[in-house]
Amino acid sequence: MAGVFAKGKRSMAISDRSGMAFPYREMVREWNGFLVHYSEYEPKQPQLDPRFHGGDPQALRNARPQPASVDSLILLPNNPFTTVKAAVVSYVNVYSPDHQRKNLSTVRLRGAPLATSAGPGGADPADNRNMQQFATIPTIDGITNLSQSAGFTIGLGKIDSASNITTAPGTLTSPENWFYFDPGQIATTGGVTAGGQSNSAGPVTLGVVNG
Repeated sequence: MAGVFAKGKRSMAISDRSGMAFPYREMVREWNGFLVHYSEYEPKQPQLDPRFHGGDPQALRNARPQPASVDSLILLPNNPFTTVKAAVVSYVNVYSPDHQRKNLSTVRLRGAPLATSAGPGGADPADNRNMQQFATIPTIDGITNLSQSAGFTIGLGKIDSASNITTAPGTLTSPENWFYFDPGQIATTGGVTAGGQSNSAGPVTLGVVNG
């Protein structure tokens, strides 16, 4: 009858791997179609069927990229300004620890922030904010324009009355803590350190940080 096979209890089979004869009922079929004895059986190497791997993720969902940095204010220590009177010109040394500014860059000086008037109030939270501005830096040794809106072109280091730079700008072992500028006015005596508290140095125009 078709489809009926003998059980082969006394039969022998030839292994497709070793060519040796084994009891027929101890033979097994491998993944590649070979008929082998169970002692010779070799499973399929997993590397022949590698799992699918998609591309590596390239971005976060709902990412919030960090905005580009903008020039901002650097708070200065108390009494950061020292006047210097040279032969035909005056300078102002500014103490700003590790300021990392570039030579010949433009820096605007500002006095302490002040609330000039209360907000008008209202439903919009913005209406409750106080109106603010920066105080004018007081006159120091006859120099009246430290708060000028155009700022000043600075040099790096600390300058003396002979127009010598007395610190070494830009060295790794000594962070640059000073910059100086010519205010365009003549100091009365020179050597005056003043300015008070909460002065700052920054760009001519302030930008919005993380706005």
